[in-house]
Amino acid sequence: MDPGLGFGKSREGNMELVRRLAEFRSLGCPILIGASRKSFTGPATGGATQERLSASLAVAAIAIVNGASVLRVHDVREAVEAALMADAVKAAGARDGNRGSTDA
Repeated sequence: MDPGLGFGKSREGNMELVRRLAEFRSLGCPILIGASRKSFTGPATGGATQERLSASLAVAAIAIVNGASVLRVHDVREAVEAALMADAVKAAGARDGNRGSTDA
């Protein structure tokens, strides 16, 4: 299921969609997110279209933590690294009951 980031939505609407992505899990199907280089990521960083890698990766990582299982991206290697890190953070949260770690 692709909620369609960027298609007829305001910047705030896209941000809310990413933030509330977990609510789509009740549909029982994989959630796809395509945030790569989308215009809604520009204002937060001030980057032009080709300079939105960090913003795109941040949205991808947040989407994974919030339930996305498929990413549509332009920068594959970087997105894989961000996805692996997001999965690691998500798994660590599951292990400690989402309480937050007390490790120093």
